[in-house]
Amino acid sequence: MSKSNAARFVIRLVIICLLALSATTVFAQPEQPDLTIDAATRTQVIDGILKRLNDSYVFPEVAKKMEQSIRERVDKKEYDQITSAKQFAVKLTTDLQAVSNDKHLRVRYSHQPIPERGQRREATEEEREQRKRELTWMNHGFAKVERLPGNIGYLEFFNFMDEELGADTVAAAMNFINNTDALIIDMRSNGGGNPAMVALVCSYLFGPEPVHLNDLYWREGNRTDEFWTKKEVAGKRYLNKDVYVLTSKRTFSGAEEFTYNLKNLKRATIIGETTGGGAHPGGGFRISEHFGMFVPTGRAISPITKTNWEGTGVTPDVSVPADQALLVARVVALKKSLAALKNPDLKGRMEDEIQKLEKELSALKAKS
Repeated sequence: MSKSNAARFVIRLVIICLLALSATTVFAQPEQPDLTIDAATRTQVIDGILKRLNDSYVFPEVAKKMEQSIRERVDKKEYDQITSAKQFAVKLTTDLQAVSNDKHLRVRYSHQPIPERGQRREATEEEREQRKRELTWMNHGFAKVERLPGNIGYLEFFNFMDEELGADTVAAAMNFINNTDALIIDMRSNGGGNPAMVALVCSYLFGPEPVHLNDLYWREGNRTDEFWTKKEVAGKRYLNKDVYVLTSKRTFSGAEEFTYNLKNLKRATIIGETTGGGAHPGGGFRISEHFGMFVPTGRAISPITKTNWEGTGVTPDVSVPADQALLVARVVALKKSLAALKNPDLKGRMEDEIQKLEKELSALKAKS
């Protein structure tokens, strides 16, 4: 595989991984054929995984504990009867997470050979254009922008992608909902992504004075990256109006950071389910021709709580099943708007809409 083709493969792999993290994708991921593995392959993969964990995992002491646990399982011959590459990847993921409780940490099987990572270099113009086309085709993760009855804004997106390439899309979305009286941001199917895009979207909900959102500590280089809201944004800011964030058990990673930031800064009301609990960013590593892994190499640190949501998730302010969250948010937002209405015709229409939504909510609750 040429360097150019390898680079394209990596770009597509990153995009696929972002989509795979999301609970809802545009297309289902195709089922991969399995491979039969032998003892030599199992040993090679285990040794490679443990070395990578000891070299890169954000908590070195936990990496040692994972190594000890896996070595003990090897001694007990727990892996000896596994000949399916798929099953082996699942088993290793389960065993590593049992020690680390880290939901980002995963072993992945690929039927297609994984290219070896070459020396890092600047992307070519062709590669940059290809990446731009891929992300534009996915509308930078944004799926829906609406003005709901009662002048409530609704924004749904599935991933936080490149903040520079997606800046115009964010601005267009925020401009569209700017005149609404309240905003619902749907994170129920958002699997995370780029923390810089998280900061950009958050910037629209605060004034121009920078607000400290989150830090990411990285084991490599013992460094910390700070994330703040931006002084300037391309679109209109959404200020002094209520914001509601919808969550589910599948809300993960960067989507959790977005939710956690707004909750701790008291900028939004969180409605739905406790989120997935993944706060450790990292990267993908090739272990062998058909096995790779995602290794968390950093951890989020809130400037407010001094910790993060790893393993616990973000607890909502209003706890309801995910499929009821949008209706609940709409009712809450409309009732608050109703109190400020003076026009009797508008007030009557608002009351009718609230009654309609409450009936839908009652019917949904009856089914569950």
